[in-house]
Parts: sequence; C-alpha cells; structure tokens
Amino acid sequence: MKLGIVTDSTCDIPQFLIEQHELEVVPCILAIDGKEYVDDGKGITREDFYERLPALRTQPTTAAPSIGDFSVRYESLLRRGCDHVLSIHAAGSLTSILNVTQRAASDFPERVTCVDSASLSLGLGFQVLAAAEAAELGMQAALAAIESARRNLRVFAALDTLEYLKRSGRVPATVAMLGGILRIKPLIELANGEVKATGAVRTTRQANERMSKFLLEEGPLERLAILHTNAEARAREFLNDLMERASQSVPRDVLMLNVTTIIGTHLGPNGLGFASVRK
Repeated sequence: MKLGIVTDSTCDIPQFLIEQHELEVVPCILAIDGKEYVDDGKGITREDFYERLPALRTQPTTAAPSIGDFSVRYESLLRRGCDHVLSIHAAGSLTSILNVTQRAASDFPERVTCVDSASLSLGLGFQVLAAAEAAELGMQAALAAIESARRNLRVFAALDTLEYLKRSGRVPATVAMLGGILRIKPLIELANGEVKATGAVRTTRQANERMSKFLLEEGPLERLAILHTNAEARAREFLNDLMERASQSVPRDVLMLNVTTIIGTHLGPNGLGFASVRK
C-alpha cells in the first residue's frame, strides 16, 4: 500500500524533513490588523512577527485552512498513486483544523483517515515523522508508530508571561492576572490536548533549570526539539547546558526552531520549550 501523509503548518516540521518524507503541509492563516498572511513564511517572517507582537494594539487572530485546501491535497495524492491518505493534525480540543479535515475527508470515503495528534508544534510533528518513517509498512504500522510516539511524548514550555494565553482563553484570567502581578515565569505542559499549568518561577535561569530537570527525568530520548519564540540565544544556551549534563541521553539530531506564528500568537515572544519522545 502506498500511503500519502498530510498535516498542517502547526507541525513545525523543518522544510528539509518535509521534502525528505514527501509530506503535504497545508498552511494555516494568520491575521494582523485585518491583513491575512499564509503561515509559510510569506509576507511576514517568524522573527518579524515576534518583534512586532508586543506593540500590536489588537491581538492577532488565527484560522484553519479551508475544506478546499485539504480536498485539493487529498485528491492530488490519490491521483498520484496513493492508495490511502493519512491526515494528521493539531489537537482537536485546541483548534478547528481536525474538524475541517474530517469534512474534507468525507468526499473521499474510506480513502482518507484523519488523526487527532492531541498536540501542537513538534508534538504533532514527531507523530507525523513517525508515521512517515513507517509508511512503507502500511496503514496499521503507521498508526502504531503514531500511537507509540504519542505515548512517549512530552511538550513543555516556560513562557515569559501568561498574558497571551489569557487573551486566547487557554488559561483562567485569574491565573494570568496573578502571574502578571508577581512577575513570574509560568511553566506549562501540553498533554492529551490540554494546556496545563505546572508551576512558576521568577527567572529565566530557574525556568531553564526546571526544564532541564524534566528532560533528565525522561531518560534516553529518541527525538528532541528545542522550541522557542524568538529566543534563539537562550535556546542554544539551554541545549549546550543539556549536552554537557546528559549527552548520552540526547539524540544526535536535535531540532531547534522558532515556533510558528500560529502557535506563538497564543504564547508570546521570549518563550522556551521542548518536545521530546522517550525511547
């Protein structure tokens, strides 16, 4: 069976891996002051977006691709010889993307399977890559690879502020207000499609130490990505420190990336996090 794989741009998979695995990545939409941008780096870069974000008078908004955007990708893959399409997407509890894909898939009965990753960024991306690596073995192998990655997945972040999450409605306003009063750095985890507050610290150094502790507790890792929202210097320092302390547990090919604007809109700039998959 030849399997085609589709995902959305919240997966944060680097372009070289998209090309290597022949993935179809459908871009989401970012709107700033009424102007729409396609989430593929055209019109505004991630760096420019995060630099502008604190000064914007209105919160940017995000939107899922259209049903037609997915239908075109499904039809193209099937016409090019794929027997089935596996469409893997951002957490259905946090976005409408999965619902859109399911409506698009209804036009291709029994030929498109939609999967809820229950995650975002490389939490989604690592599941997509696991499926792509197992695709030659067929649908069941790809689905098993997704489940294995999800079972051993952890997505964690230390934010500079809870203000942006508060605006998005992802955390209670009282919690966000407390964070602002105390000038703390909130720690959050995305698990099973839910954003959970796991604690708070007062400095970025303390936040980095807490994240290192979490990673060290995970043991040997199969996959690791260091995620940041325009905080590359901090991300590199964090990775270097991690390598010094636990190089044997860290995979050889660690990804490092500036998180997509679609997610960063709700996190704010100067954040640091990771997505990992245990061996």
